[in-house]
Amino acid sequence: MKTDELWKRYVKTKDRSIKQLLIEEYIGLVKIVAGRMYNFYGSKIEYEDLVGFGVMGLIDSIERFDISKNIKFETYAQIRIKGTIIDNIRKLDWIPRTLRKKSKDIQNGMVNLENKLGRTPSNEELSKYLCISLEELDSALADISNFNVTSLEDLLINKGEYYIKNDNNLDTPENIYEKKEIIEILGNIIDELQENEKTVISLYYYEELTYKEIGHIMELSESRISQIHSKAILNIKNKLIKLGIYEN
Repeated sequence: MKTDELWKRYVKTKDRSIKQLLIEEYIGLVKIVAGRMYNFYGSKIEYEDLVGFGVMGLIDSIERFDISKNIKFETYAQIRIKGTIIDNIRKLDWIPRTLRKKSKDIQNGMVNLENKLGRTPSNEELSKYLCISLEELDSALADISNFNVTSLEDLLINKGEYYIKNDNNLDTPENIYEKKEIIEILGNIIDELQENEKTVISLYYYEELTYKEIGHIMELSESRISQIHSKAILNIKNKLIKLGIYEN
């Protein structure tokens, strides 16, 4: 039975046997996401555990997916799979709370410096502002890479279902920003990124390459690609926050 037909039958019947067939159909997607994340978390957790967490995300994706929306299931599921893996890793309690503090400190530092300088600060300027060495900043950006990516992806794919700022005294962002406008705004923000950041964002999200593959193309280490990616995500988040689209 073709995948489209499976989806139609599952939506109509919610039959468990059809759900199982869909799980089997997309298990490869779980392995791809788990494989990417193993590059980052591998020293702390087994690949099989990541796959197990990812399957939970896949099941949740199948149960929640709305086939009437103009979104590919693979795109939607990757975000939930990744989010479920990270949520479960957090429950293991080896990701320190300081990781979230690092992310917050760097993000706030970027906002303050950008307001002061009128442009995105360099890593050198940011490390000086945060009173840490450049090496410490690079290490922190690499550490928080996956931590930052999931929440932003979830925002974009769900049009702010969880993270968009909601002010009852104003029109809701859903009424102000239709999907096309959000995509246009995001496109403009990405165009303003530094060239290396734009390249990483393009290769990671549109070409769906791994850090290793991107590093090979750009002749940089995986760690450096992770740092560039993380800073790009923080830049995007900060600009979305300024526009009132993203809840900090």
